[in-house]
Parts: sequence; C-alpha cells; structure tokens
Amino acid sequence: MKWSDFRDKRAAELGERLIVRSVEESMTRGTVVLKSADEPRNKHQSVTLLEAIAEFEFDCCIGGARRDEEKARAKERIMSFRDEFGQWDPKNQRPELWNLYNARSHKGENIRAFPISNWTEMDVWQYIEREGLELPSIYFAHQRDVVLRGGAMMPVNVPLADGSVINVPKAGETVENRLVRFRTVGDITCTAPVESDADTVAKIVLETATTTITERGATRLDDQTSEASMEQRKKEGYF
Repeated sequence: MKWSDFRDKRAAELGERLIVRSVEESMTRGTVVLKSADEPRNKHQSVTLLEAIAEFEFDCCIGGARRDEEKARAKERIMSFRDEFGQWDPKNQRPELWNLYNARSHKGENIRAFPISNWTEMDVWQYIEREGLELPSIYFAHQRDVVLRGGAMMPVNVPLADGSVINVPKAGETVENRLVRFRTVGDITCTAPVESDADTVAKIVLETATTTITERGATRLDDQTSEASMEQRKKEGYF
C-alpha cells in the first residue's frame, strides 16, 4: 500500500478532516520554481507550509521532529515560536522550565509544537511495538531499484501521482535491485533507504539498537549539503 493510501485510510478510520497541500501546487501557482527537474524539493516545502498556515490561519502546528535527529533540531523547544513570517530564531525562544510551556502568540505568529522532541528513534520503535501500531510498508524491508549516488543509495524510476516518473538514472549509473527499507520518509529526491532485511517491527528494534548514525544522517542527502543546511531551512519556515 502506498503511503498516501495508508494516510487516507487512517484519516477515514479516525473520522478526521484531512487537509493536503503539496509542493506541486505551489509550483503551479508559481511560488516555487525549480532550477532543474531533478532538484530536491524538500527545501521548497517551507513555501507550501507557510502558504497553508496563512490559508487556514493556524496558530499552532504539531510536528514529529525529535532533538536526536539533527543538530539544528537539538536547539528546538517543545513549543517553538515562529514570527509573523514563519521564521525561527534559535536565539529568540521561550524558556521551558519545569515543563511549563508558553504558547501565546499574536495574530500571524504561530507555534510549532514537538511533543516527542525528547524521544529517540528507539523510543519511537519500542512504542510502535508496544502499541501494535500499523505502518506503511515503506518502513519495512522490501525490494527496490536503486543507484549509488552521493555516497548513498537512491531509489530510481519512482512513479508520482500524476503518472510521471522521478529520479531517472543518470548516465553512467548502474541500477541495482536491493533489499532496503526507509528509516525516515521525506522527499523522494533526497531521501535514501538503507540496506536491511528488517521486515517486522521487532527486527527494526534490534537493528536500531546497533546503529551509530541517526536516521537523517544516514538517509537525508539534503542535510549533508552543509553543517547549517537544516538550521537555515528552519529559519526560512521549515518544520
């Protein structure tokens, strides 16, 4: 089952209203312009997010980021204040003493709340195992065509909802079919899988216990462009 089908099914089960906005919609409006067809779209998600916040006038957005994922996220508060431009200033955040949180904001400002900020990747998987939670199959080991690119495996010939194909192999690249899984799911143009035979939650828990690289460090090529790449995106409005 595709992750989007899983998402839609879960929303229906919960009886919740599902709002979906995409970078492709921002591209259609002209607020996002790619330099090339294969440019990673992850950094452009900030534009789409800020447009959605303005459209619905959200004053708080809940995210699943954790401090152990990446250096910039280690600076985050549980309640992360964003100004009227959606920007994050790591030097202008509110104290969180004794687990007391200040979520006040003026019109146009918003709070990004990260309730599992202090969790680790292992905490997440042990919670999933304990609660018997259902997950999209992309998180488990499966066969996938990949190429080696930028020191990582990249999935190739990935079909999009509009029928087009993205991540076409480049000249000189050799396509291999490997058993892989995704530790994190993000923009397919910059999210790499890892080799794994972990096809159950119990196996993933064991695998996670032995890894020495965070899931973003191992799989998100957009975070590897510079030491401050994530921090810069967050200052521009990224989650």
